[in-house]
Amino acid sequence: MKELPKKNIAILGSTGSIGTQALEVIRAQPELFAVEILAAKSNADLLIRQAKEFNPNCVVIGDNDKYKIVADELQPAGIKVFSGEDSLSEVVQMETVDLVLAAIVGYAGLKSTLSAIEAGKQIALANKETLVVAGELVTKKAKEKGVNIYPVDSEHSAIFQCLAGEFHNKIEKIYLTASGGPFRGKTKNELEHVTREQALKHPNWEMGAKITIDSATLMNKGLEVIEAHWLFNVKPDMIDVIIHPQSIIHSMVQFEDGSIKAQMGLPDMKLPIHYAFGFPYRFKTEFPRFNFQKYPSLTFEQPDIKSFRSLGLAYDVLKTGGNSPCILNAANEIAVEAFLKNKIGFLRIPDLIEFCLNNVPFIQHPTYSDFVETDRETRRIAGENVIPGDPH
Repeated sequence: MKELPKKNIAILGSTGSIGTQALEVIRAQPELFAVEILAAKSNADLLIRQAKEFNPNCVVIGDNDKYKIVADELQPAGIKVFSGEDSLSEVVQMETVDLVLAAIVGYAGLKSTLSAIEAGKQIALANKETLVVAGELVTKKAKEKGVNIYPVDSEHSAIFQCLAGEFHNKIEKIYLTASGGPFRGKTKNELEHVTREQALKHPNWEMGAKITIDSATLMNKGLEVIEAHWLFNVKPDMIDVIIHPQSIIHSMVQFEDGSIKAQMGLPDMKLPIHYAFGFPYRFKTEFPRFNFQKYPSLTFEQPDIKSFRSLGLAYDVLKTGGNSPCILNAANEIAVEAFLKNKIGFLRIPDLIEFCLNNVPFIQHPTYSDFVETDRETRRIAGENVIPGDPH
């Protein structure tokens, strides 16, 4: 392989789970990748340590109150320091940025991702909520600007890899695999009294708290269904969710001739991050290798949508369209936050989401400002209907 120019990467959400693993990838292959921008919400201490190691052009701390702490530490080293959401949307447009890793959790990642697309930056997308909230807007803008969106979610990376060399062939079905989370097989009655600590114990993946709870409710898989619709231009009834407890097959694509391609590997987010950073090339890594003898059987089962209602709600809003996925996402973020603070029970999460879907005004053809207002209004209504101590 010919020697390639080093790729300068902006990591948005550098102190989170995906961001820290992305830095591991860069640390292992500094001849291929360099850090141009680091951005974090409020973890100033870790952001400072990362900046001192990787020496980016600039850093952004979302929390304005922590700007001075970061600036005092990093400006003597010649690293530019900015703060706030508007600064983040500006720095991602810098000419020196080749690729933007969008790894800010939740709705908060939408504005900066759109700004990067507007500037023609290639996107490695780890923030599924960007496409959940505004999929039509984002994909249309990416097409206008000639921007490629490389999926970092393990499932969408798997589909993307299965489609390599197959873009001229018609997709019949996409199978998104799911581990089933920590409560696989439990009935609705058994889920009534599960605790925050139980929900945070994912059997296979190491992730942040929000996405781990989403995995436990199967909302994460619901968000991925919506994301797959926009990434791969497939109808909702062409996307199936299959529970695969071992998390070895990351997703599958079935073509119209009946053949199925699957992408396999150990459950390690560094693999899809590395693939997105290096595309269209695969570079040698020292990651652990899969051993068939350690996994003598791979099993599959249907998800229980009656017990895990969030998945069904996600399919519903995808079919409804408009701003309903934005409502779903905002309500879910508030509900998960309330659950993590022990304010509501596990089964109240989908109840609160459904309440918001029924009470926030529906807009069939939303603009960006409509999404901003929908998100704000949903959070207000959801917050007002969080009843502390309500287990159900």
